[in-house]
Amino acid sequence: MKIVDLKGLTLKELEDFALSISEKKFRGKQLFDWLYNKEVASFTEMSSLAKSLRDKLAGIYRIESIQMVDVQESADGTKKFLFELLDGKRIESVLIPPRTAFVNPQAREDEEQKRLTLCLSTQVGCPLDCKFCATGTMGFLRNLTTGEIIDQVLLVKRYINKRITNLVYMGMGEPLLNYDNVMKSIEIITTGMGIAARRITVSTVGLVPQIRRIANEKRKMKLAISLHSLDDKIRSALMPIAKKYKLVGLLDAVDYYFRKTKLRPTFEYILFDGVNDRDDDIQSLIKLSKRIPCKVNIIPFHNIHFTDSIERAGELHPTPSIKMEEFAQRLREAHITLFIRSSAGEDIDAACGQLAVKTNKKHRISINPSASGGIQHSTSEVV
Repeated sequence: MKIVDLKGLTLKELEDFALSISEKKFRGKQLFDWLYNKEVASFTEMSSLAKSLRDKLAGIYRIESIQMVDVQESADGTKKFLFELLDGKRIESVLIPPRTAFVNPQAREDEEQKRLTLCLSTQVGCPLDCKFCATGTMGFLRNLTTGEIIDQVLLVKRYINKRITNLVYMGMGEPLLNYDNVMKSIEIITTGMGIAARRITVSTVGLVPQIRRIANEKRKMKLAISLHSLDDKIRSALMPIAKKYKLVGLLDAVDYYFRKTKLRPTFEYILFDGVNDRDDDIQSLIKLSKRIPCKVNIIPFHNIHFTDSIERAGELHPTPSIKMEEFAQRLREAHITLFIRSSAGEDIDAACGQLAVKTNKKHRISINPSASGGIQHSTSEVV
């Protein structure tokens, strides 16, 4: 008998589910509260449900789809969690403690410095092959379900026994290639788990149709764009998907997003020595900030040689810290809201761009980044 997963269903879907098994509609609301508000781990704990109903549910349905198998803790307090999915595949997520995510002295008392942030994964591996990111070395295996995304939050909360204040969809995978499950998880989290949309950020390499869809749907979570250069040639070398979505179309979409939602996007910018840290790059960012009200996160480049794929990053090297601070100060002087991301968790390979679970197989896939997200699998594999 096939076991059906109830984790990942919205309130309406759970109400419809209750009716489908000949229960009253309000049972769906009870299930929703038990799953996402009270965060129970079993049907047995759902004391407001009749025992006969609990027994019926336990026999056919499940409410957990991932298992925590390892936790590593950095010297700075960052924690990296390894999860195993029901099909044996593995993913990682990262918990960043307060006052660790950013290094700006002037941001010490800012809200950015007070949050306990969980970085969520949305795919097993990633198909986009960004040259600075370890996750791409895994290839792409599959999208996560809504329940698997939400379970990362619930299991980490259970482990630390603390309130998570912020979520960032910046872990393994491209969130907007898993658009429907990502947005559904945000709906459940904001309506059932007490984390407001303004405390949730979704990061994307710049999938133009999905950015416009977010704008048209007037989604209230924050949007971050992996920019890294305002030169199409450089950006395409760093991120192959940029050959499809060039800057003119991307920036038009981000401008459209701001005008529709009135929410400032964040541009993420990894600094590479001699590549995108020149005076021309500073002037391009200043010009962009005058066109689109925005924030900028400066991110140091982190070593991914532990993936045994040294050639992946090629000749990329991190901009020296002194030069990085000079770059940032020039932007601050132009009145750009700017933060410098720290290297939190680098000693356990948990910093930006370092998430990767070793696997023996990679699926060859083709990408069709349509408005609803799409990844088409081939049947061949490579070892």
